[in-house]
Amino acid sequence: MYEIVSKRILAPNITEMKVRAPRVAESARPGQFVIVRVDEIGERIPLTICDYDPLQGTVTIVTQTVGHSSDKINHLNEGDAFLDFAGPLGRPSDLLDLSDEELRSQRILFVAGGVGTAPVYPQAKWLHEHGVKADVIIGARTKDLFTYVDEMQGVANVYLATDDGSAGYHGMVTGLMKDLIDNQGKQYDRCVIIGPMIMMKFAALTTKEYGIPTMVSLNALMVDGTGMCGACRVSVGGETKFTCVEGPEFDGHLVDFDEAMRRQNMYKNNPKLVSEPHKCQCNNG
Repeated sequence: MYEIVSKRILAPNITEMKVRAPRVAESARPGQFVIVRVDEIGERIPLTICDYDPLQGTVTIVTQTVGHSSDKINHLNEGDAFLDFAGPLGRPSDLLDLSDEELRSQRILFVAGGVGTAPVYPQAKWLHEHGVKADVIIGARTKDLFTYVDEMQGVANVYLATDDGSAGYHGMVTGLMKDLIDNQGKQYDRCVIIGPMIMMKFAALTTKEYGIPTMVSLNALMVDGTGMCGACRVSVGGETKFTCVEGPEFDGHLVDFDEAMRRQNMYKNNPKLVSEPHKCQCNNG
């Protein structure tokens, strides 16, 4: 059993939990995920690793309530436990392939939407630990839906955007991206985008305009976390990839987002076919 050592509410229907899982904490890397199961009759739910502490033996996950299984997770409390907490799974962020010298020469932008902020955090934190302070755009419909802003400000330069103008830039993240580049003189060598599929599509189109290499996380497509169900298939550069085992991060300029969104919607309204879409994923719940 994997004990929940702390729980806090980040925003309406969004919960953070620290879970005691020493082996996972020791091996985890930014960009990876775990599969959790509440009990014997529970579904296998993939959740992005949002933070990990090898010394404390804890792994942090964030779950947004989108259906029965994620609601069941979010009703657990401190002292309760998961039956299964398997991982780490998936490929770590490709940033980990770069040397410290290469990292310090890079100007890196992260774009996070909704609960996508949580899985961006371990990457920004890892960069900060290696002497790199990236820029991070966090977008939400309104300021009350922001998560991980304080944590992110401790490791990166943070820019906020809200659809309703209640905090930061008034408008979409794509508008803020253009403002930073066109009006504030920012230049970027690479970008990582994590959030709702439609946001990633248009943010990736924006970076393509500026010729900025871009990675996106397709964790929202994952279901069983092993590739066996086939629900996570996605076309990348005309080739079929399995998000669970070959991702979750892919070249954002090569992903067929329209196909990915159609696949995502196929399962959204049929809980009998699959477990719910991965929301923290850290999306994932």
